[in-house]
Amino acid sequence: MIVYIASPYSSNPEEGVEKQIDAFNSLMTLHTPIAPLLFHYVDKKYPHHYEEWMEICFQYIKLCDVVLRLPGYSPGADREINFARSLGKEIVYDVNLLS
Repeated sequence: MIVYIASPYSSNPEEGVEKQIDAFNSLMTLHTPIAPLLFHYVDKKYPHHYEEWMEICFQYIKLCDVVLRLPGYSPGADREINFARSLGKEIVYDVNLLS
């Protein structure tokens, strides 16, 4: 199963990336996780506008089977969840539900 990980980023980018890496690691033996916050490292070298990254994220969401929403305030992650819902994707809020 392909699992897209949606989570907070802007308020604390390094912490957000670390939490996605932890979720990715928890999922990778049973699923194919997508951790879009790893784009953080691409953006450091090749900066792009926020909306460009969101469009890439929406394309990945189209490919996934389920979206995992990690806790925390995040307008961007909420946009991803709303987009996923509009496509009828399953949304889960606990990584343990996917283990």
